[in-house]
Amino acid sequence: MSRIITALFALPFLYLTLVLPYYIPQYFEAKIPFIITAIVALVMALFEFFTFTKTLGLKADASIGFLGATAFFVAFIFDAPSNFPDLLSLTVALFVIAVLISQMFRYAKISDFKGLLTSCGVTILGVLYVVYLGGFLISMRVGFENQPGLSTKLLLFFFLVLMMGDVFALYTGKTVGKHKLAPKISPGKTWEGCAGGFIASLTFATIASFTFFPELKWQIALPLAAAMNVLGVLGDLAESAMKRGANAKDAARLLPGHGGLLDRLDSLLFNAPLLYYFARFYFS
Repeated sequence: MSRIITALFALPFLYLTLVLPYYIPQYFEAKIPFIITAIVALVMALFEFFTFTKTLGLKADASIGFLGATAFFVAFIFDAPSNFPDLLSLTVALFVIAVLISQMFRYAKISDFKGLLTSCGVTILGVLYVVYLGGFLISMRVGFENQPGLSTKLLLFFFLVLMMGDVFALYTGKTVGKHKLAPKISPGKTWEGCAGGFIASLTFATIASFTFFPELKWQIALPLAAAMNVLGVLGDLAESAMKRGANAKDAARLLPGHGGLLDRLDSLLFNAPLLYYFARFYFS
């Protein structure tokens, strides 16, 4: 029940942030609610990542991690992947260098070079995994200015395909799931559940193509949705593997019935760059 109540509050708000720019495209301010929502969600997910890795003694440098996250947010708000690709590459390079230098001085004082490697690894992984991958959602929102409405349709397609895939995978797995997909990583995930989610993703991709997204032909929407679903499952498994390493069932308990934000974002993070670059090439 708590899962349903959370969804009833969250989904209408998410939908509003997605469609607002479609109805008032002349105002950039219409995009701000989604941008703020994405930034808040990614910051909290990064905090969750640093928190559950800390339970294993893998201590990140949160201060420089969030500083790096801020730099990435600025780059994505200006749609750096398209407008300033060199800036995005430079941001990645400078962030990695800054982490290495700061941790070198921090841990060299106490001759803890194992701590140096651990802190660098967890800090860099956390920011690149959560903020860098997730940041492509922000670029998807602010980009594609020369094609009115495309940004909104892309994001609606993105969330529809992945969320419906997750929902049907969950309930198919609970009702008829028998064969474990990866029991050592995610004991609750089954092949039957994955099949149900896969079919749902293809179904809703087709519906999208014939309703609000006719620019994306169904012959393209189907293989795209298939790739997104598979990548989403892999993203879910990757996050589950990290949680098992920390002996945690959920990344956090922020969302009643849903765990933490990272638990909700795992399949989205792997897919954000995929859909962004697909759209850049396909709709160019």
